[in-house]
Amino acid sequence: MLTTARFAAVLVAAALSAPAAAFADTNISAAGSTALQPLVTAAAGEYQAKHPDTKISVTGGGSRTGLGLVASKAVDLGDSDILAQNQPNLIDHRVAVIGFAIVTNPDVGVKNLSKKQIQDIFSGSAKNWKDVGGKDEQITVINRPASSGTRAVFMKTLMGGANLDQATLTEDATGTVVQKVKQTAGSVSYAAFSGTRNQSGITEVSIDGAAPTDANIQSGKYPYWSYEHVYTNGQPSKQASDFIGFLKNNKGLLQKTGYIPVGDMKVTENDR
Repeated sequence: MLTTARFAAVLVAAALSAPAAAFADTNISAAGSTALQPLVTAAAGEYQAKHPDTKISVTGGGSRTGLGLVASKAVDLGDSDILAQNQPNLIDHRVAVIGFAIVTNPDVGVKNLSKKQIQDIFSGSAKNWKDVGGKDEQITVINRPASSGTRAVFMKTLMGGANLDQATLTEDATGTVVQKVKQTAGSVSYAAFSGTRNQSGITEVSIDGAAPTDANIQSGKYPYWSYEHVYTNGQPSKQASDFIGFLKNNKGLLQKTGYIPVGDMKVTENDR
């Protein structure tokens, strides 16, 4: 039989433990791709407005960082532009398609580049914009770090095995890349549509005559795009699963923030 003191102690312990468990169940952490970050951030805001008991934290860091964090269970969701390799515990949830653009400072005078010209620019073979049909101006390349999924997709879809020139500037996030291109004469880089759309002060370059548009990605004319992945370490919690579904199925938010619903694609990555 419980004494009064013992009964009170049990009640206190229960009161202390219950809120902690509920709190843990209703917190979701996401990290990784800065290309996917605007969608996850916007979706988190809308989701939390509808589910005020759920708190969602979103940070960047790059796709490889996100994969590493979710693999170590440091976050619930690992956001990535690339596939997780040799990590059988990670479950892939494809939530969207994202396009990427080659972006230049408008002063360079180039609106279209071939894949070969892109390879020449980023490998360092072409040093002046006049070498690729532009003005007589030095080319300043701004690259992404090795942790960047945007860079990994760039290498896979456009570089054709050519190596990047290592003597270049490096910026680690979509937003900072776009700002650096705006501010730097003769500059060129690559960034997700989620960071380039409706931006003045940059030029989004066509590739082999195909403009960087959703329609050209959906039809297979434009090559620089990827699926966006949210990885979980094992099966997600109910709250995390609900949020992933909200990300994937919110077509209006996807289009508003510069992404393409997976179901709208007429081609796959293997068709490139």
